[in-house]
Amino acid sequence: MKVILNENIETLGLIGDIVKVAPGYARNYLLPKKLAVVATESNAKALEHAKRQLAYKKNKTLEAAKNLGAKLEALAIVLTHKAGEEGRLFGAVTNMDIATFLKANGFDIDRKGIILADAIKHTGEFTATLKIHPEVTATLKITVAAA
Repeated sequence: MKVILNENIETLGLIGDIVKVAPGYARNYLLPKKLAVVATESNAKALEHAKRQLAYKKNKTLEAAKNLGAKLEALAIVLTHKAGEEGRLFGAVTNMDIATFLKANGFDIDRKGIILADAIKHTGEFTATLKIHPEVTATLKITVAAA
């Protein structure tokens, strides 16, 4: 009996695969647990349609993330902090400060996606990596000035 898998099953295959299994295995295990559906022409067409929709949505979000990354890389971030002698800051510039600056400039970025290589504890120019999408990262140029 041929079935279309709804879930990844180690011994059979991946989601969307059409596999041939014993009729009892399909009737008693796969179909009741909704791990698979019978491989009919209409189910196959529905699966292909769902795959196309998912691919379209994925491409749209990826394109939007790339555009956002380009805008963020062009942005100049200048943060002012209280500093002592020789440019040492009282405290540090954190990813929360960067997220607040971005939010004030119209970018809604989660602070957990902002990755600093080291803590910023003195004035100067620094870079931070921003994970926008699993496949898209942007590099931010940050200038820290004394207040």
